[in-house]
Amino acid sequence: VRLVESGGGLVQPGGSLRLSCAASGFTFKNYGMSWHRQAPGKERELVALISSTGGTTNYADSVKGRFTISRDNAKNTMYLQMNSLIPEDTAVYYCKRGGGSVYWGQGTQVTVSS
Repeated sequence: VRLVESGGGLVQPGGSLRLSCAASGFTFKNYGMSWHRQAPGKERELVALISSTGGTTNYADSVKGRFTISRDNAKNTMYLQMNSLIPEDTAVYYCKRGGGSVYWGQGTQVTVSS
């Protein structure tokens, strides 16, 4: 199982980024997936999750209305569209596979700063 995040970077407040999570080594369409983040000195927290078909999504209250999780099962890839970014969104963002065995990607840094 391999999960590789990309798309992070430095963005000004109010800006946007789209993160990607490329999956391999398992049947992607069979698993729910999620995005998590960890800011310096804080615990890792759930940002958003999506069902295996993409038909069900849920978001942390702190990102509702600003972030959108999606997936393309034909490309074995999950996305996180992040709009109206604020400095509090600064963190390392990780993707995670659901199911009995837990797998994490290596993370991608998102920094929101002017």
